[in-house]
Amino acid sequence: MDRPRFLLDAAQRRRADMVDRLSTLVSRESAPGSLPQLESCADLLADWGQDVLGRPAHRVVIDGLPHLLWPAVHQRVLLLGHFDTVFPVGTIRSRPFDVRGDVATGPGVCDMKAGIVQMVTALSLVEDTSTVGVLLTCDEESGSGTSRHLIEREARRSGAVLVCEAATPDGHLKVARKGGSVYRVTVSGRAAHAGVEPQRGVNATVEVAHQVLTLGGLGVADSGGTSVTPTVLSAGTTTNTVPERASLAVDVRAWTRDELERVDHAIRGLVPFLPEATLAVQGGINRYPMSAELAWPLLEVAQSIARRLGIPRLTGAYAAGASDGNFTAALGVPTLDGLGAVGGGAHAADEYVCLDRMPERTALLAGLVEALSTMERFGERPVDDIP
Repeated sequence: MDRPRFLLDAAQRRRADMVDRLSTLVSRESAPGSLPQLESCADLLADWGQDVLGRPAHRVVIDGLPHLLWPAVHQRVLLLGHFDTVFPVGTIRSRPFDVRGDVATGPGVCDMKAGIVQMVTALSLVEDTSTVGVLLTCDEESGSGTSRHLIEREARRSGAVLVCEAATPDGHLKVARKGGSVYRVTVSGRAAHAGVEPQRGVNATVEVAHQVLTLGGLGVADSGGTSVTPTVLSAGTTTNTVPERASLAVDVRAWTRDELERVDHAIRGLVPFLPEATLAVQGGINRYPMSAELAWPLLEVAQSIARRLGIPRLTGAYAAGASDGNFTAALGVPTLDGLGAVGGGAHAADEYVCLDRMPERTALLAGLVEALSTMERFGERPVDDIP
């Protein structure tokens, strides 16, 4: 039997097991920074990984956060994912894992716990995992602050990186992603009595409102262009006091380094509108864009396997959201993203996964890992080969 077809048949036989694993993993909450929950989730995944890889995980604890790494001595392929979600502890009580027909819902089901389940199952089907490294981090949703160095270190050792974040709702893989920046703009004014002598104050709320309008003008009107989005805003203390301080978070996304750097320069150059108000800017560029050029050769291999699996033609999608694949691609390491579940609604109450697509995506990942493990063009790379 053709190897990809064998993989697909094997994955289809494991569908029920994958659904059971998904239920268990979604029910094991993993909110950002919630150490007891993250530790519990890491314990579960460490057991699953050891079962399929035959080697124990290295639990890499950074600032208290537990990341899981299964390095390979001669690492040709790195499978990359994260097990944290955006949902606070307790969400599972109001929105438990649920299956209706071929659709599963629950917090984090698509981003990206189904992708982890598929990854684990795919590894159980791969004949030789000795050249495959796996890294599951627990702070991707909060910016990968503690895991970035680990991600980049393992990527430098690898010939290719496969990111098991979700595919598009249509099942397409992700060959490019926008880069992203995060800023906090803090306004300092002067407090005064809002009713008796407001003229003595310097109103930080008024100043931050001017800055919101200024920031809105830094983006590109086209919905596919650069976005500069004011998000979290706080100001003032009491209703009868001229606000002395205000704070504004800003999210920036762009397709090119030049655009990220243009906006970065503009934000750092913001000037106050009100006399005597002052501004302070923190943050900066977090992830540079993921270039499609590095993904095309990997996509071609995936397309070849998909044809043999009978999967509808895979195309390369451009995704506005960033992932840890941005870090690996920025190093020049061939990176292909979107190899996780087919679903949608990430970060929303209606997040879902198509269960009927899980076997084919599992077989696709297993076939891709096996192919890349034997292709010289994606062999392990000496660290000094990476810019």
